[in-house]
Amino acid sequence: MKKLVIASIATLAMVTAASAAVNTKACAGCHGANFEKHAMGKSKIVKDMTHAEIETALLGYKHGTYGGPMKGIMKGQVARYSDADLKAVAQTLGK
Repeated sequence: MKKLVIASIATLAMVTAASAAVNTKACAGCHGANFEKHAMGKSKIVKDMTHAEIETALLGYKHGTYGGPMKGIMKGQVARYSDADLKAVAQTLGK
């Protein structure tokens, strides 16, 4: 039991550290402070998306496999982050 608790704490610490590496404040200009806006009138509302949908979108933007009219802009925004960083931040957004 003690090992399980320690492993859980370590995992939480890694997720927290990774999400801290992604500056979600930079997203507020287009998506809103609480991710409540259609970015540039075209995107989905992020706060209404599931964690899995957000992860799929972020990783897809990075790898060029996802996106419509905002694909080029978003690729540039997420390119500097690792896949682990993007997965971690996806878990902090949406539902």
